[in-house]
Amino acid sequence: MTIGQVARSAGVGIETVRFYERQGLLEEPARRESGYRQYREDVVARLRFIKRAKELGFSLKEIRELLALRVDPDTTCAEVRSRAEAKIADIEEKIQALQRIKKALAKLTKACSGRGPTSECPILDALDKEGER
Repeated sequence: MTIGQVARSAGVGIETVRFYERQGLLEEPARRESGYRQYREDVVARLRFIKRAKELGFSLKEIRELLALRVDPDTTCAEVRSRAEAKIADIEEKIQALQRIKKALAKLTKACSGRGPTSECPILDALDKEGER
């Protein structure tokens, strides 16, 4: 398969395929005599795996680790589950942080009437005061 065929089949861009190669998530394919890279069919499945893992919030480093676990014969399902549980905990922390940010921003927004010059804007004033801490 050509890089374009692989990218289309996996639902990613050509530059994404190249990026994952540079990051070590995909092996660089062999080249034909013409110089074109020839990708194996299993690259599409690997790209789809990476894409789904990214959609679930895994970083490229974590995806690399998951891919390594997948081929390690000593890895158990419990180890993979542990990684997923750690990701859930990380997401929960991010949700709580975002909720705190939302609450603070809502409070600032409520204090602003939306009228008057920016020199009297309570939102900008509050942001200035936060910087003085």
